[in-house]
Amino acid sequence: MKRSLRVTLLLALLVALPTSALAKADLVVATDAPPKAMNPHAFSSDANLSYMSNFFDGLLQRKAPEGKLSPALAVKWERQDAVTWKFELRKGVKFHNGNPFTAADVRFTFERMKDPKYSKLLNIANSIASIETPDDHTVIFKTGKPVPWFAETMHQNFIVDMESSKDRDDGDYNTRPIGTGAYKFVEWVKGSYIRMAANADYWEGAPKYATVDIRPITEEATRFAALAGKQVDIVNGVPLTLFDRIKTMPHVEVISRPARRCIYMDMSNKAGTPFEDIRVRQAIAHAINEEEIIQTVMRGQATLAHQVPDVPTVGYDANLQRLPYDPAKAKELLAAAGYPDGFEITIAGPNDRYINDEKICEAVAKYLAKVGLKVTLDVKPKSIFFDELTEYKHRFYLIGWFDGSFDFGRSAEKLLHTPDADKGMGAYNGALYSKTAMDAAIIASSSIIDRAEREKALQEINRMSVEDVAWIPLHYQQDIFAVVKGKNIQFTPRSDRWIVVKEIQ
Repeated sequence: MKRSLRVTLLLALLVALPTSALAKADLVVATDAPPKAMNPHAFSSDANLSYMSNFFDGLLQRKAPEGKLSPALAVKWERQDAVTWKFELRKGVKFHNGNPFTAADVRFTFERMKDPKYSKLLNIANSIASIETPDDHTVIFKTGKPVPWFAETMHQNFIVDMESSKDRDDGDYNTRPIGTGAYKFVEWVKGSYIRMAANADYWEGAPKYATVDIRPITEEATRFAALAGKQVDIVNGVPLTLFDRIKTMPHVEVISRPARRCIYMDMSNKAGTPFEDIRVRQAIAHAINEEEIIQTVMRGQATLAHQVPDVPTVGYDANLQRLPYDPAKAKELLAAAGYPDGFEITIAGPNDRYINDEKICEAVAKYLAKVGLKVTLDVKPKSIFFDELTEYKHRFYLIGWFDGSFDFGRSAEKLLHTPDADKGMGAYNGALYSKTAMDAAIIASSSIIDRAEREKALQEINRMSVEDVAWIPLHYQQDIFAVVKGKNIQFTPRSDRWIVVKEIQ
C-alpha cells in the first residue's frame, strides 16, 4: 500500500512538472545507472561504456542484436602472426572538433590507456608491446604474447583525439567528450540528464534523432512514474517489482530478452578457511534453491545458469550441469568435512548493482541457514563493495559477469587465475580462489589461436571451474525494456545492454 501511494505521488509530481526541457529532445531515454565520467577509458562497466558508445567509436563495433564484430574506424583487420595485428583505418573521418582521424590518434589512445591515471582498461593496453603507424591509415599492433581475443575487444576501446586530449585539463577531459561518434556532447547535468546532438557528418550517415536526452533515474518508482507519465520514450531497466503493472499500460510495449550477464556466488578455496574443503563448497551449492529464487525473487524473469559463460561465448559447454538443490546432501557433506554444526559465514554483495541483488543475497542466506550455517549479511552500495573486492576483503559474495570479448579465456584470466599483478592475472578474483592446474590451463590457452582448438581448451577450463566449485552460477539476468507506443520507435536491445542511439530507428 505504501509503495502504491508513493508511486502515485511521484507520478502526480512528474505530470505537474514543466516539460519544456524534455520537449527540446527528439528522444528521451531513461536508464538505471548514471555515467561516472566522460573519459571513455575511466571505467570498464557496461553502464559507462553504454554512454561512451554514443560519443566515440572503436576500431570495430558490434551491432544489435547479434553483436557480430564488424568494421567501424577500421575497415579491415587481420592477424599477421601470433602477436601481430594489422588494422586499415577508415579515411575521411573527423572528430567532433573538426580534427581529422588518423593512425596517430589510435597510437595515442592505446598508449594513454596504459596509464592508470586515465584508464581502467589496463588489461588490453598492457598486452601491447609496440604500435607502428607506417602511414596515416595503417596501425600495426604487436602484443607481448599471443592474445587470441585482441580484436574481439576493439568495439569498446574507444578512440580519442590526440591533438585536443594530450594537453587538456584532466577535469575537462573527464567531463567533456570529444570523439568521432554519431552524437556530439552538449551538456551533462549530473543527477539529471546527458544531452547530445546528432553528428551530421557521421561516417555512417546522420542518425535519426537530432537531439537526445539520456536521463539516469536510479530510483525504481521514479523510473516507473516517468514512464507512466510519458516523460520518457524508452526505459532501460524496467523495475522488476513493477513489471506486472507496466505490462498493463496501454501506451507501453515491454521487451524482455535473456541477458548475457550471469549472476553468481564467488567463492574462495583459501587455505585455513572452511572453503578450502571442496565438500564445503559443494554443500553450499547444494543448499541453494536457485529455481525458487528465479520464481520468487526474480518473478520468473531470469534463466537458470549451469556455468558462468553464456551461449555466445567461446568456452560455453552445453553439457555442463549445476549441482542440484539438495539440502540433505548439503548437511551430509558439511558433516563429512567436519562441520556437523555448521560454521560462521558472511555473504557479501552490492545492493544497487544487479536486479534484486540484495534480495538474492537474503534468499541465499535463508537457504544456508537451513543447513546449519550461521550467516551474516554484508550488503552495501556498489561504490563501497567493489572497492572492498580489490582489497580481497570477502571470501563469499554475489557478483555478475559477462565477457564483452565473447571469449572465456579473457574471463578466466580475470576471474579464476590466482591474482598476480605482474602477469596481469586475477584482477577480479576478489575471493582469492587459487588452483595450480587451473592457472596452468589458463596460461596454456592464451597462446591457442585456432578457433576449434581454443574452444576445446576453454571448455576444459570451464569444466574445471564447475567441478571444483570455484563459483556457484545462479542465473542469467533478463534484460527488460519499455518503449512508448505511437512514436514509431524501432528499438532492438543489444546483448550488452548498451543504449547506442544511432541503432534506434
